Amino acid sequence: MDERFWWAFGLTLIAGLSTGIGSVIALFAKHTNKAWLSVSMGFSAGVMIYVSFIDIFPKAQAHLVGQLGERGGTWATVAAFFGGMLLIGLIDKLIPQHENPHEFADVDTTEEQDHEQKVGGKSRMASLYKTGIITALAIGIHNFPEGLATFMAAYQNLTLGVSIALAIAMHNIPEGIAVSIPVYFATHSKRKAFMYSFFSGISEPIGAILGFFLLKHIFNDLSFGIIFALVGGIMVFISLDQLLPAAHKYGKHHHTIYGMLAGMGMLALSLLLLM
Repeated sequence: MDERFWWAFGLTLIAGLSTGIGSVIALFAKHTNKAWLSVSMGFSAGVMIYVSFIDIFPKAQAHLVGQLGERGGTWATVAAFFGGMLLIGLIDKLIPQHENPHEFADVDTTEEQDHEQKVGGKSRMASLYKTGIITALAIGIHNFPEGLATFMAAYQNLTLGVSIALAIAMHNIPEGIAVSIPVYFATHSKRKAFMYSFFSGISEPIGAILGFFLLKHIFNDLSFGIIFALVGGIMVFISLDQLLPAAHKYGKHHHTIYGMLAGMGMLALSLLLLM
């Protein structure tokens, strides 16, 4: 494996296992800071939206125009971009809303709520445990294409890969919270809650490895252009359908906006400095 492979894999691994950070926040904070969650999800959405339209889409179009001509390449770019939205939308549709990690539930972790869960009876504990396990599996399904997207972007362009990995990592933190809270309340084991949350992110590097070995024989400008456009569509869908609504739910309206603008500004500055 060349150096590009290991850099891309490392970034994908860090992004995927950021679910563990969410678990630590949920398990060791007496009260989850919803304002922080709102700002961080807005920040992640800002990074994803900016990088998708300003960096990924033009790069995809340049690759495809070079292979298919101006008209054909532009049509292919737009089709792949919306194809990425369709792909992640179908994945969301196939997972019931209750188990969908992108349908964020309340993540408040006060001591009063912990007490309520403890006195709720064995059936409630079993239900919570099942919810945590199913949520972990659902996150694994969602993270598979995200892992491939992060890896392919980093393999082709390390700077772009760092930006995407950062956005995906911040996106995975609240998902880690969504897994760890029900498992902890059901088992009262921080170890189990952390492990389930941590390993729910493993599918991202798995998706990266499988995608690399399945697609490495067709790596060319055409395949990179299509993959880049798909990645852009996936990230815009995640931002508009999941991150921004959840960010708005957890905090005040301006928390979300400030976080989104900060994400866009940070990425814009980083791209300018690396020119």
